[in-house]
Amino acid sequence: MEAGPAGPERDSILDFLDTGVNALDRTCRPGHLTGSALVVDPSDRRILVLFHTKLQRWLQPGGHADGDADLARVALREAVEETGIDDLRVVEPAVDLDVHMVEPPAEDAHDHHDVRFLVLAPPGSVPVGNHESEAVRWVSEADLASLGADKGLCRLAERALSRLDLLEA
Repeated sequence: MEAGPAGPERDSILDFLDTGVNALDRTCRPGHLTGSALVVDPSDRRILVLFHTKLQRWLQPGGHADGDADLARVALREAVEETGIDDLRVVEPAVDLDVHMVEPPAEDAHDHHDVRFLVLAPPGSVPVGNHESEAVRWVSEADLASLGADKGLCRLAERALSRLDLLEA
């Protein structure tokens, strides 16, 4: 079995979980667990990104655990809800971990302790999106920088595409 990601993000998330807070509850502060998905069409290696309505940035699909400790299932659920694509398939284990602050309107700033997965879309999938996004777009990894993607999303794309290469080998 392949190991999940290691490094300072892993240590930070484990330290956070050791505090005894209810990390699966979105109201937990100073932060909480989230699961996200890098949705990839394996036929052309394009990545699906969403322009998030509240945060006004291009992001991968993802969201709050809302009590579900299976973060792969969280990532898959959010990907289906936010893209409208059926038959998505999550690849385990997680490919990336990220801790970042979010500042949504009408909420206090808080940390998302994000566990990130590669999610495979059926070739030629057409995303629909939902109210959480103003736009949905397939892009290449090289396009991410021109969209203003943060270093965490760029790292996620690199790691997820590397995992895809291993699956196809």
